Order: sequence, then C-alpha cells, then structure tokens
Amino acid sequence: MDERHELERVWSDAPGIPGFLSTVDHKRLGIRYIYTSFFFFFVAGLIALVMRAQLSGPNQHVVGPTTYNELFTVHGTMMIFLFNTPILAGFGNYLVPLQLGTRDMAFPRLNAFSYWVFLLAGLLMCSSFFVGHPPNGGWFAYTPFTNKEFSPGLNMDFWGLSVMFVGISSTVGAVNFIVTIFKLRAPGMTLNRMPVFVWAMLVFSLMILFALPAITLASGLLETDRIFGTSLFVPAGGGSALLYQHLFWFWGHPEVYILFVPAAGMISMIIPVFTGRPLAGYVWVVTALVAIAFISFGVWIHHMFATGMPALALAAFSGASLLIAIPSGVQFFAWISTMWRGVVRLSTPMLFALGFLLIFLLGGITGVMVAVLPFDWQATDTYFIVAHLHYVLNGAVVFPIFGAMYYWLPKFWGRRPSERWGRVSFWVMFVGFNLSFFPMHILGILGMPRRIWTYPSGVGWTGINQLVTIGGGLFGLGTGISLVNWAWARFRGEPAGEDPWNADSLEWATTSPPEHWNFTSIPAVIGRHPLWAEKPVPVSASASPDSTFALGPEGALARQTPITNGIETAPEATMTIPHETYLPLLTALGIAVFFLGLLVNGVVVGVAGVALAAMGLMWWAWRTDVDLR
Repeated sequence: MDERHELERVWSDAPGIPGFLSTVDHKRLGIRYIYTSFFFFFVAGLIALVMRAQLSGPNQHVVGPTTYNELFTVHGTMMIFLFNTPILAGFGNYLVPLQLGTRDMAFPRLNAFSYWVFLLAGLLMCSSFFVGHPPNGGWFAYTPFTNKEFSPGLNMDFWGLSVMFVGISSTVGAVNFIVTIFKLRAPGMTLNRMPVFVWAMLVFSLMILFALPAITLASGLLETDRIFGTSLFVPAGGGSALLYQHLFWFWGHPEVYILFVPAAGMISMIIPVFTGRPLAGYVWVVTALVAIAFISFGVWIHHMFATGMPALALAAFSGASLLIAIPSGVQFFAWISTMWRGVVRLSTPMLFALGFLLIFLLGGITGVMVAVLPFDWQATDTYFIVAHLHYVLNGAVVFPIFGAMYYWLPKFWGRRPSERWGRVSFWVMFVGFNLSFFPMHILGILGMPRRIWTYPSGVGWTGINQLVTIGGGLFGLGTGISLVNWAWARFRGEPAGEDPWNADSLEWATTSPPEHWNFTSIPAVIGRHPLWAEKPVPVSASASPDSTFALGPEGALARQTPITNGIETAPEATMTIPHETYLPLLTALGIAVFFLGLLVNGVVVGVAGVALAAMGLMWWAWRTDVDLR
C-alpha cells in the first residue's frame, strides 16, 4: 500500500483545471481525442440530416443553395479531417503504449501538443459559423472555384488555414507513434509478436508522413493565391488548376487507406477474441497492411480519369487501382478463416465487426468497378461515387470504430455498456446505413449528379431519395443510441473487471481503467498472444541479465520506462517521462494566433502568435527533463 501510495503521488496530475490543461498522460489525451472527435462526428451527422431533408423531395426549400454548399463543405471536412483521422489517433494514443507494455508514448509533451493543435484547428473551423463565413467550396476545395475571384469572402480561408493547422497535429502524432513502436516495446516483443493493431498504427503513421505534405502544400499554396495574390492555381496567371487536383488526390486516395488500415487493425483484434482462436495468417495480414500502404500511393489518378490525361497513364493507374484489391482480399479471407475454425460469440463488438465485413465487401466491389475506365467515365460525378465514398469512408471505418468502442470501453472506464442496447444500436445502424447509401448507387446509374442542392420533379429520383433520407435518419438514431449507452456506462455500467472478454493482448493485463503508470513492472513477452499462451512475467522478478532499473517498481517510482533496441527488444537505455506542463498548450495557442492573423490579415496578430509559439518552443527545449541513461 505504501508503494502504491507513492506511485500515485509521483504519477498523478494536478487536480481540476490545472491538471486538465497540463497533463501529458497518453490515456487522458487518448480519451480526449475520442471525445472531441465524436463531438465533430455528431455535429457533422446533424448537418448531413439537414442536407438529406433538403434532398428528400424535388424543389425543397429547407435550406437555400448557399447554405447547402456551406453545410456540404463543412460536413465532409469535419468527417475527414476532424473525425476519422483524429479518432483513430485517439485509440492509438490510449492503446499502443499499453499493448507494447510501456508506460507512455516516446514524446509525451509532443503528444499533448498534438491534441491541443487538433482541438484548436477544429474550433477555428467551427468559428466560421459564428462570423457567417463557413467554408463553401466543397471539402475538396477545387480551384479555380475557390480562388479569390470566385470565392471572395473568408469562407475558404477558414478551410485552407484549418486544414494546414490540423496537419501539424497529424504529422507530429505520426512521428510519436513511429518512435514509440520501434523503441518502447516490452522486452521480448519482437516485430513478429506485435499486436496487429500496433502494426496498423505503424503503417498509418508512415503513410501520414508521406501523404500529408501534399494536402498541406495544396492548402498552403491555395492560401498564398488567396491572401498574397500569387497565381499558382490561377490559369490566367500561368498557374494550373489541375496541379491542385494532383496534390489533393496524392493525399486524398492514400487517405482512404490511412483510415482503413487502423480500422482493419481493430477488426483483427476483435475477431480472434470473439472466436477464441489466434488470427489466421498473421504474417499475411501484416504483409497485406504494408502492401496496401505502398500500392495506395499509385492510385490517386483514378480520381482524375475524366480530366483528359493521356490514355497510357490512365491505364497504369487503373491497373494499380485493381491491384490494391488483392491485399485487401487477403485480410478478408484471413478474418473469414479465423471465424471458420473458431466458435463465434455474437457480442456487440463482434456484431460491428461482422457488419463491417459486408459493408467493406460492397465498398470494395464498387471500388473495383470505378477503377475500370469506361465505367468510371459513366459514373464520375454522380451519386454512385457518393455511395462508394460512404461505404469505404463511413461504413468501413465507422463500424470498426463503434465496435472498438464497445470492445475497449471496459478498459477505458472499468464499466461495461449495456449489451442489449449495443445490439439494438448495431441493427438500427446497419439497416439505416445500407438503406441510406445502397440506393445511392441506383441514383447514380439513373444520372443524379452529386453536389446538387435540389432537383426537378419527374426525373425518377424522388422515391429513392426519400428512402435514402429515411435510412439516414435511422443511421443517426442508431449512433445516438450508442452515445446514450456509452454515457450510461460511464457512470452506471456494470463493473467490468480487468479482462471481461478473455482477450489476448497486454492492455488486458492491467487494471481497468489502467493505473497512471500502466505497469508497475514491465512485462516480458514470449509469445504473440501473451494472455492466452501464458501470463506475462514481470521482468524485475526474473534473473534476466538484460533487465534494467526502469523495468521494475523502482523505475515506476522514478517515472522511467525502458528503451529497447529495435530488433531483439532487449533493454538498452532508460527514458524519464516528463511531468505535466503547460508548454504544449502555450505553443499550440501561439500557432493558433498566427493562423488567426493570416485569416484577418492582421500583421500584429500574426507576429504576436509567432512570438508566443517561439517562446513556448524555446522554453520547451530549454526545460527538457527527459534523461537518457
């Protein structure tokens, strides 16, 4: 008890608001990422329901064309930039250190900085509503429509600056994941013993580092055209509107797989637990994740098949777009094989996993269809593309996320949500999703173009659009049921215990919720499924000649965690985990003020932001208390 009391004293954050603003605990930050991302998800979902009400019949006047364009733009931007990517990073922040058997991320203060940047970027985007200038040029912001000549207000400046700002969060977060995964694994956790979700977060992070600079450059150059009057994307001034599309989609199509890879990692963790057997084809699944990452950077042109590019180039990218279905299929057959040889328990997380399989299959089939040139020319810019987009970016990502929430909530809070209401939520969401988005394929074949705010009567679209709107309402109701279920579980749910699922990975070897220090003694890993084959052995209790001071309770009392080498994962050094600090928040606020200065064309505001950020960074570098032994 004395040791536990001392650990609490050493690791606990300050109480109240000071601790909230200064924490560097990966678990608190991960939960905040999830909370904040779900806030943006439900805001974007409500916007979608308004859009569907407008399209539920011909010549509707729920909103006007200007408002519809604003809602359309903000909905897509929030879902892509402020929900899908950040919430996956939130799960990674919480789970990766626990699954690796370490006490925190490699750069805890950088982790806090990443969250504050994400939050402030989201608030910058949302503030556009309060000043009457929401972005209105589409979530893709195609030029020349978003140049100053055709979009003269601040609307698209909010979009461009917010996208650049949130890109900082994703980039530094990716670096943090990569270093953590390579250098902070528990002794014995070699690469071929890492959980698939950790592999997925590694691939996710590497893809972000290569893809994100393209969208950051695209939005940055767009802003130089708009703010400083350059002509990089202005054809009349010698620029190229097509260049913008290349930059955007060089990020945009890998982004589909940036989102899919962690979602697939979640499914690869859930299915083995609820079938009671190891994942079939572990090496093949991991290889497929890596192959998807490589191939995804060679398919971006299939978004530009109708732009008049040379036929040879179109054929090459069409082939790559078909090829990427192979590693995706490998994972699909691995999941089926795992269930085939196991005994399936249809708990709520497993239901969401099974729902994902059907939705991913349908989204993959239509993806192969639009990879074929003649069909793509027929379907491009129709509601068929909207249907495909939502099957792969909504269904194939949101269903794994909801399954992961039901699976890991007992770990987050130590309480279980209602199984009954979880099942109800799944079926309402599953029926509503397919009722909403599958008929959109038919609308596309019938010629309904996307990005329209209304349509005339007598064209044969009315009945299907009404069906789509009803399905959208059901899907929204299903997500709301889960939201209420999770809120109830947070305070009134049944106590979960340490491992309610009889799971196999290291996060379930800790208390629920985990202690601030994660592990009193760092575990030794001698298998791919440490909680099934054998319970992890505390290294400090062994006679291992490689054990270091940081491995045992003494290291936990000193706020230290071991650093292991990249291949054999033998302890080679010790890292001291920094205490809570306001510096990440201060630095993020400085950058936010700088972007605000760009937005309002205020030199003094921009300089003040640069000064504040520079002061935070210099203080941060000067006050470093991370010690490598």
